[in-house]
Amino acid sequence: MIYSSLEQCLLDLEKNGHLIRVKEEVDPYLEMAAIHLRVFEVGGPAILFENVKGSKFRAASNIFGTIERSKFIFRKTFAQVQKLIELKGNPIAAIKHPIDNFTTGLAALKALPLKNPISKHILYEEIKISDLPLIQHWEKDGGAFVTLPQVYTEDIDAPGIMKSNLGMYRIQLTGNDYELNKEIGLHYQLHRGIGVHQTKVNKKGMPLKVSCFVGGPPSHSLAAVMPLPEGISEMTFAGVIGGRRFRYFYDDGFCISSDADFVITGEVYPNENKPEGPFGDHLGYYSLQHDFPVMKVHKVYAKKNAIWAFTVVGRPPQEDTSFGNLIHELTGDAIPQEIPGLKEVNAVDAAGVHPLLLAIGSERYTPYMQTKQPAEILTIANHILGTGQLSLAKFLFITADETNQLSTHNIQLYFEYVLERIDFTRDVHFYTNTTMDTLDYSGTGLNTGSKVVFAAYGNKKRELCREVPAEMQQLQGFENAQLCMPGVVALQIRNEELGIRNWIEVLSNQLSNTKHQTPNNVLIVLCDDASFTAATLNNFLWVTFTRCNPANDIYGVDEFVENKHWGCKGSLIIDARIKPHHAPPVEKNLEVEKRIDKFFAKGGSLENI
Repeated sequence: MIYSSLEQCLLDLEKNGHLIRVKEEVDPYLEMAAIHLRVFEVGGPAILFENVKGSKFRAASNIFGTIERSKFIFRKTFAQVQKLIELKGNPIAAIKHPIDNFTTGLAALKALPLKNPISKHILYEEIKISDLPLIQHWEKDGGAFVTLPQVYTEDIDAPGIMKSNLGMYRIQLTGNDYELNKEIGLHYQLHRGIGVHQTKVNKKGMPLKVSCFVGGPPSHSLAAVMPLPEGISEMTFAGVIGGRRFRYFYDDGFCISSDADFVITGEVYPNENKPEGPFGDHLGYYSLQHDFPVMKVHKVYAKKNAIWAFTVVGRPPQEDTSFGNLIHELTGDAIPQEIPGLKEVNAVDAAGVHPLLLAIGSERYTPYMQTKQPAEILTIANHILGTGQLSLAKFLFITADETNQLSTHNIQLYFEYVLERIDFTRDVHFYTNTTMDTLDYSGTGLNTGSKVVFAAYGNKKRELCREVPAEMQQLQGFENAQLCMPGVVALQIRNEELGIRNWIEVLSNQLSNTKHQTPNNVLIVLCDDASFTAATLNNFLWVTFTRCNPANDIYGVDEFVENKHWGCKGSLIIDARIKPHHAPPVEKNLEVEKRIDKFFAKGGSLENI
């Protein structure tokens, strides 16, 4: 079905059993988010909150809560978009099979945005920020946030919609030092198109005009998170995936989406920042308070019967996981086509996406050599770390597999394959003092930290331990050794007062002997709670790769530095304990959890969830 509005989509979801209405009054302070999280955890339907305390507007969440529902929403256009992306990588196919690709060409016509000065439904009502559903998701959040925004900006040197940028950058509506109804906080991270636009206007000493759209057809939200090449307008993708051209007009010099439910317009002036945050983010921790651009509110519009769209992020997986899965299915081989030799890549959602990247490449450089060792995959690794948002990866594991049986999406088998082959004297490559994902607090400052590449290729070197080795259970000063997966052991330090470097020396001395030069317990994870870390694969991924700054927190048994290359002859050790400078993890409020039980009890709107 082709949707012209958010409400049309929600009615279609309800008709097909994908939506439930909450008729009781719900508090936007913590309660709405708590209900959303509980419904999402059980794979429940989209939610329409019909009675939001303090606001006359309805609100909807969990719209994209499962990959199945997301694909259902775009069922009429999904295959066509896949074909268009495929043809971009293989245009010869369109020439060879013009009849087969005729309908795909017609679908591409939807990419052209439609300037529509007559239809101005969004101008039905001018409201204030305080009239909106002011939803606070986590207890330590700095205030209420917009979590499904479509933030629109234009290039001052190439104005117009075709060179514009549409991104999903959270917006803080209340709290901190913001003057209510007059100022809101605009948060954006590295490798975002809006940064290019702001840099240009700053040089001219002019303000950046910003329009924030909320709601509208679901294709607009997906377009805002689609990783398109710089210079390609997200509105073109919105038209294709939505099967309907993106409609817009201008008012007071601001671009307005004709189909949005809400639009907030305003300006960002050079060097005018205010503290934004904290905010419980998609890594499962609070992103802390930092100075970010402040947007001076110009006007706020709402269409008739507008619906406020929102989501809740926290420790993955959450609803934004479906966005990632949907994008992966849509783009298919687009990234491997862009990077020669790359077969497959997986930004691991359970580890917060950017902290952990798994890749499979090719090894074609020296087929005449009998000895197999990393060569081409090192080149591919550098290409990956220089490509768009892939460059935000903190841990990059890369290998090659001539049998084409290995997959980055079978995460445990992938790790076993790499750990069976890795040579820690050769295959560990650090990038020190570099940029990091804005939301990753494992480094010692905002956007600063390190990266590491593990490039393993060759014949199998070892059998991995499938239970905790006896010597790991008898280590002095350590306790609670737990097997996370074959070859990986989680371990706790009994008394941390001695300091990590002293404990690493103690651990290395106990494990350093000829018996363990090629260890079967390859990776040791030092953590705060080994039982929790080893309980599930997702726990291991989350703890290990979100709490480690590679250059600071990776050690090894019998480690050495030779010609500035670091390596170790025994097990690799990752210090994944929470450090004093780390951001705190998000946690549910038990009192709020008890309060929302009534919605799920007999007679409540959600009793059948």
